[in-house]
Amino acid sequence: MKYSIFWFLSLVFLGFQHAHAQSGEELQAGYYVTVAAYSKTNERYAQKFTDRLKEKGLDARYGFNTSRNLYFVYLSYFTELKPALIEMQAVRNKGEFTDTWVRVVKGDIPTTGATTVQKPVEEKPAEPVKQTEPKPETVTPEEPAEEEKPEEEEITDNPPIVQHEQITLGNTEIFLSLYNAANNRIIDGEVQVIDSERTRLISTVKGNEYLHLPDPKTTSGKITLIGEVFGYRKLQHEINYPMPLADTVKTYVELMGTNLVVKFDMVRYHKGDIATLYHVYFFNDAATMLPESKYELNSLLQMMQENEDYRIRLHGHTNGNYHGKILSLGPEKNFFSVTGAVQSNGSAKVLSQKRAETIKEYLVVNGIDANRIEIKSWGGKRPLYDKHSANARKNVRVEVEIIQE
Repeated sequence: MKYSIFWFLSLVFLGFQHAHAQSGEELQAGYYVTVAAYSKTNERYAQKFTDRLKEKGLDARYGFNTSRNLYFVYLSYFTELKPALIEMQAVRNKGEFTDTWVRVVKGDIPTTGATTVQKPVEEKPAEPVKQTEPKPETVTPEEPAEEEKPEEEEITDNPPIVQHEQITLGNTEIFLSLYNAANNRIIDGEVQVIDSERTRLISTVKGNEYLHLPDPKTTSGKITLIGEVFGYRKLQHEINYPMPLADTVKTYVELMGTNLVVKFDMVRYHKGDIATLYHVYFFNDAATMLPESKYELNSLLQMMQENEDYRIRLHGHTNGNYHGKILSLGPEKNFFSVTGAVQSNGSAKVLSQKRAETIKEYLVVNGIDANRIEIKSWGGKRPLYDKHSANARKNVRVEVEIIQE
């Protein structure tokens, strides 16, 4: 087999780890070589498919992923991306599961537990298993009741994976790996795709997913990939769209079978860094936040929890020299609603102060020591844009400055 020696050596040096959870339980963070996916209501079919694979001598398991609301049937589990991709390619090359993929479960990867090394499983000759869920992230449709379901259901074979003679980003999937090696964590975040020649944003795509990047359609074909996740320093990589193989000499680009991997080894902020909470939004004339602000707030909370030596300063900003009513956080602490808010009057500076205080209070309520957080209010004195421009709303913001690490 094409990758068998490389596969085995990688397992020896990098380690292969079985998931310790029993089938059907929540999947822990890591990389799963996956062959099928089922909707939440179809667990029995995930169990049946797993049992059929076990009868063939495969160490198959299945588990639930809450973020996707799906059951995934998988053949192996890894704590590192590279051996998972090598194993995925090895499984594809055997011909039975040509659309095997790596399911990435984000979060803190376990660092304890037994680590074992295994050789590839020798499969027994048998009828090919009919896959009920061949494509990544596709939910199996509702099936008939058990007694009505035929023993075997004929499924059209998927086309084989093609290794193109001339690899470009147009015909090759790319995997953008956002990872924090300091704490062994797969990071949930996005990557900006920039046309390097015209210095314009083409698209924003999800990290830790397989995808085809958009073509810049320029003479040079160069694109810039910017990994930007709140709590981490911005990381920028360059890659050539028509000739990405030439970029595999770079430490962050690697060809893995029929996929390219671009690695973003993310690093937490350092002292002096300032980041904007771009996705924290406030109700008009209020210091309470819209519900969609919770995700980025929790990213800030996680940053403070992971780095106990961090001390931060929250800078509050508004748009213009406002003066009028202000709805402040009430005693019930409804952070994401104006229900129970206390009304008063004040200036733009007071409003920016109260908004920063609301974010501080949210962190304190969730266990962060108040002494680690300072506040500075600016009102409308430091706008990013003219207060009458189309981007004026971006002047309303809270910035986070790292003052100690």
